[in-house]
Amino acid sequence: MLLLRVHHAQITIPEGAETKAREFYCDFLGLPEIPKPESLLARGGFWLEIGDLQLHVGTENNFDRTKTKAHVAYLVEDLKSWREKLVGKGVKIIEGIPIPNYWRFEFRNPFGNRVEFLERF
Repeated sequence: MLLLRVHHAQITIPEGAETKAREFYCDFLGLPEIPKPESLLARGGFWLEIGDLQLHVGTENNFDRTKTKAHVAYLVEDLKSWREKLVGKGVKIIEGIPIPNYWRFEFRNPFGNRVEFLERF
């Protein structure tokens, strides 16, 4: 018995915020949306693809996302340009604690979810 790899991660947004979330994740970050199974459509949210993994965007009300350290970390190219793009959109950058072999920073998405961007050096 082995755990083979991570298949997907899920973040949550408030119910009814799918349009705003698509604007951020699909239009701004450039992640492609993938079809969600018919059996799960009524639950709201949508699914994204990043490489061979998936990011599931679910809906959940009455939850303060700004109070958690839970997050998804994205390995990126050209971290400096990502920083400039995010700052240009008005996103507040949070400097991460240095870790070996990576440059990194964090921010909160429009719904308060913590996000980390890393680039290997």
